Amino acid sequence: MQACNFLSRVVNSTKPNVRSFSRTLGVMVKVGDKIPSVDLFEDSPANKINTGELTNGKKVIFFGVPGAFTPGCSKTHLPGYVSGAESLKAEQGIDEIVCVSVNDPFVMSAWGKEHGATGKVRMLADPAGLFASALDVNIDLPPLGGVRSKRYSMVVQNGEVKELNIEPDGTGLSCSLANNIGKK
Repeated sequence: MQACNFLSRVVNSTKPNVRSFSRTLGVMVKVGDKIPSVDLFEDSPANKINTGELTNGKKVIFFGVPGAFTPGCSKTHLPGYVSGAESLKAEQGIDEIVCVSVNDPFVMSAWGKEHGATGKVRMLADPAGLFASALDVNIDLPPLGGVRSKRYSMVVQNGEVKELNIEPDGTGLSCSLANNIGKK
């Protein structure tokens, strides 16, 4: 809960800046949309993973976090998906679970290893925020390094968004948690 309060304070302290921030004329992703085809990175910049190819013929959970090693992401969000990976895969037919953050691939890899994600959750980096921008789930958080991803989860089947949960304030810990997948 403290982690959630921390991010809420960060968001609230930057609201004047966000209001004056000029956004692109993007349209936020919605259920029924095709997932954008963007290259993300796993473990190193040499290992590109294309989101369109990753979801081809598969049912994949993507969950986005504002930043690796941040309190809410480390204490609640990522651990929930790691501990729930087996049941999500068995009970809901999920082929892969993917954590995405606007971080570099080395940070994402280290964060995943620290939380036992290997073999359960793929840790993909969106270093320039291109995936977050393509989904229009980017949020400007200067105290956390600038433009980041809102906290969200989505189920994508064969490239189509089937379920989407975006936190109302972009950073909270409610609808995007692992135990809410498939509840809609």
